[in-house]
Amino acid sequence: MARQTFGASGVSLLAWLGWALLLLVADQFTKVLIMGYYQLGDSTPVTSFFNIVRVHNSGAAFSFLASAGGWQRWFFTAIGIGAALLMVWLLKKHAGQKLFAFAIASILGGAVGNVIDRVRYGYVVDFLDFHWRGWHFPAFNVADSAITIGAACLILDELLRVRRGR
Repeated sequence: MARQTFGASGVSLLAWLGWALLLLVADQFTKVLIMGYYQLGDSTPVTSFFNIVRVHNSGAAFSFLASAGGWQRWFFTAIGIGAALLMVWLLKKHAGQKLFAFAIASILGGAVGNVIDRVRYGYVVDFLDFHWRGWHFPAFNVADSAITIGAACLILDELLRVRRGR
């Protein structure tokens, strides 16, 4: 029988991995819908400031290294896999730290979602397009949202930790 790792609050590693898996499934499900119903470049206005689009990002955040010639696909895949392994280890060690573990699990789910895209397609599928007066924020996806929320929670967790230490 497998041993479950519980933190001080009784939250298990499996619970955090379950959260990461839920985010991963939501990410991949939405991308399958976009790939099935939209051609590259298609756009559907939803509000005056939001469109659903289909964009392919062969780079990293904000299309960093998108035109690097193809090597970046495997580079970012390797970084994503390494980061995922580190995050699972962090979750195992800190499962009881709720905000920290929530942040890490959110980043994990998003990172794995984008790694799957890189391996499967050679690019990440983005589809959420926010804009204002002709200026468009770079399109993103559910995985990117999970990573961003996770990063914000990591910052909050550290600020709270420093505050408690005073």
